[in-house]
Order: sequence, then C-alpha cells, then structure tokens
Amino acid sequence: MATYTADIDVRFRDIDAMGHVNNAVYATYIEQARTRFFRDVLDLDISGASTVLASLSIDFRRPVELDDDAVAVSVEIADLGRSSATMTHEIRIGDAVAAEAEATLVAVDPETGEPTPIPEAHREAMASYRDR
Repeated sequence: MATYTADIDVRFRDIDAMGHVNNAVYATYIEQARTRFFRDVLDLDISGASTVLASLSIDFRRPVELDDDAVAVSVEIADLGRSSATMTHEIRIGDAVAAEAEATLVAVDPETGEPTPIPEAHREAMASYRDR
C-alpha cells in the first residue's frame, strides 16, 4: 500500500494554554494533508470535488509542541467503496507517532446532497496509487 506524506508547519497559533498543539488542530493537519493528496495524486482541487467528511477519529499518542517545527502527515487509502473512501493517517514527529487517525469521505451529489458513486477517474487514481 502506497503512502502519501505531507509536511505541515507547526504554527504558534496552533499552541494552546498547555503549551502543545490543541487537539482540534490535528484535524486541520489531516485536512491539509488530504487537500494536498487530492491535488498531487488526483490532480484535483478538493474544493471542486463533491465530498463530505462523514467521520473522523483520532487517537492521540504524544503531544506536538511548537519546538517540533513541523509534522509529517501520512495518507493511505484503507478502503474504497462505491461512494466512500476511508483514509488512514499518522501524524509523526521524526520517528515518533503523535497521532493515528481514520477519516471517511463520501461523494455527494452537489444538488441533492445524497451519496453518489465516486467518479471513475478519481476511483482509478486512488486505486492505482493505493496498489503501488
């Protein structure tokens, strides 16, 4: 299974009163990596893709701090359904795993908001990348 990785800068505004990255920011890091995955792998601006985030779960392993400078966020296609794609993620600092996550995106009809099949070109690009 191929892994796409995006390096994301840790910004001062990401830090909470406890001195580490706020838990909600991890979702933003994952979203940034997913956006780059769509751009780099699918050659698609994610704002042009009719998808919604159906679920997101994050397991925190260690805090990320401002001194960490950047995190590496991986994206793997774990499951490719008819209208959904489940992606797994790791947020890493060097060799240390800071968090593990799973996100499911669902393709939707922009007019009705109902699930619709993933466009075949996108499905083929994701499957081809996953199966490398």
